[in-house]
Amino acid sequence: MKSKRIHRIIGLLLVLPVIGWTITGVIFFIKPGYQAAYDQLAVKTYPLEKSFVIPESKEWKEVRLLKTILGYHLLVKTENGFEHLDPITFQSKEIPVGLALNSLFNDSFLNKSERYGQVISSDNFNVITSKGIEVSLNWDRLTLRQKGEDTKLINTLYKIHYLQWTPFKGINQYMGIIGLILLMTLTIFGLKMYISARNKSTSSNTP
Repeated sequence: MKSKRIHRIIGLLLVLPVIGWTITGVIFFIKPGYQAAYDQLAVKTYPLEKSFVIPESKEWKEVRLLKTILGYHLLVKTENGFEHLDPITFQSKEIPVGLALNSLFNDSFLNKSERYGQVISSDNFNVITSKGIEVSLNWDRLTLRQKGEDTKLINTLYKIHYLQWTPFKGINQYMGIIGLILLMTLTIFGLKMYISARNKSTSSNTP
């Protein structure tokens, strides 16, 4: 009787987590809208039409020469991270502002206008598009990162699935651990009750 009572209590405690795991698990399996939500947006590049003499440097671990609507870019990787240089002067490339910077974003949206539209507002390297998508630019790496309402929704579902129900990381970790312990305990008690019931049934059928 005690085992059944504990089993019921744990079952009640796990009602919400199990519902959450089931619903989100189905969504993660089907993955509706994932392709658009996690679209790998990239800065649009063009063929190199001129050559540059790039000096060798022991400090440069990786070197990339690119051409965008803004011109040529030399991206180098050092021990301290990435640097965005002008391939002629080898000084830090001037950061574009206003319409020039927006043109880099809009040029990258051309082949995916249904999702992104055009830039309607900007704040440094972060813009909002006419489709409500937030896009940020990492100037040193010359990479783009996007997120829309669909991205936020899927990220929220992941938080529900992994019991990240509070804004506190430490508490969320404990909730995840406790949830797994309760689930394991529920399984053990269920198995124990099954074995006990089967033993009783075997005993009662024995002449």
